[in-house]
Amino acid sequence: MLSPDELERYARHIVLHEVGGPGQHALKEASVLVVGAGGLGAPALMYLAAAGVGQLGVVDDDVVSLSNLQRQIIHTTPEIGRRKVDTAAERIHALNPHVRFAAHATRMNADNAMDLIGGYDLVLDGSDNFETRYLVSDACYLAARPLITASLGTFDGSPPPGTVPTCAEAGILGALAGVLGSMMALEAIREIVGFGEGLVGRLLMVDARTMRFETLRYTRDPLNILNGDALTITDLSGHK
Repeated sequence: MLSPDELERYARHIVLHEVGGPGQHALKEASVLVVGAGGLGAPALMYLAAAGVGQLGVVDDDVVSLSNLQRQIIHTTPEIGRRKVDTAAERIHALNPHVRFAAHATRMNADNAMDLIGGYDLVLDGSDNFETRYLVSDACYLAARPLITASLGTFDGSPPPGTVPTCAEAGILGALAGVLGSMMALEAIREIVGFGEGLVGRLLMVDARTMRFETLRYTRDPLNILNGDALTITDLSGHK
């Protein structure tokens, strides 16, 4: 049941035919884990909280630095030096006190990934390194949890591994992180409520220089060592 305060808070959702009361209730009952409270995770967390997702968790072992604030909009200048999970928790509570928040001040690794991911319905990966991305992907498959992932180049989304330097080396547009983080939240809401057509089997590429969006389709690979016909990966021991 939604309280009178929640009915007013989510009124613009509830009047949408594709969401309505049942969709809003589904959001309230859902739990989402966000890996990383950085450029992608920050806007995703805020929009998921505003949307009324009942349980949010974030995994991040970093502290806020001044260079983060150009794109990590969930943190503020007076919070420099504090743990990101703590400042994120305070911002989420201030935005929507109906949302329960779990702060996991740790780095995702092979020893804790299954326990962390298994506690949530859906996972958003906004991590900033390929080792964590591959780990989260494998763990989500093994735990049977839907995964929504995005990554950033200097002016584009979804760069392949080894093709770009880190954002500290090459730079990143803060607003682009906001666009892609918001799109991650939108995909999560779509997955929970069940409207429209999600991105399963499609990879969305973004070029911010020309504001061009391109969608690439892909299918299951029977030779894939994780989910193909001859399974090779059955646990996370390869990540240790």
